[in-house]
Amino acid sequence: MKAHGTVHKYGDNVDTDVIIPARYLNTTSHEELAAHCMEDIDADFVKNVKKGDIIVAEKNFGCGSSREHAPIAIKASGISCVIASTFARIFYRNSINIGLPILECDEAAREIKNGDEIDIDFDTGVITDITTDKTYQAEPFPDFIQNIIKDGGLINHVTANN
Repeated sequence: MKAHGTVHKYGDNVDTDVIIPARYLNTTSHEELAAHCMEDIDADFVKNVKKGDIIVAEKNFGCGSSREHAPIAIKASGISCVIASTFARIFYRNSINIGLPILECDEAAREIKNGDEIDIDFDTGVITDITTDKTYQAEPFPDFIQNIIKDGGLINHVTANN
């Protein structure tokens, strides 16, 4: 599995309340959640994001409330992967549960800039910054987690394999 896209860059401690503000949590519509993704931290995100783009952030991405709405909003907005130095553990698990690819790589998270074009090979964990011609090594997920992500999340995976 591979991804290619333009980077939307954020710093430390991006919490679930700025990923999807609480005032929108009364909807189950993935499209509605996507329409408000990141609006409290980046008002232009929804105007600028394109299918396949990638979020890069620094430490503790997805901290705060333990809501699946945050990774759902990110995935539904078209983001193909989130790369961060570290993730809040509940966001990490929720991302896998809904099939949003995420990678931890501190060096990539610190060095990749907003607007850079990058490629990701999920099988090897190699992140290539096309803009700077630099590569980074993230730890790839084991096959069973990659299969959950490929199937679109845990529920789809369990349903497809029973």
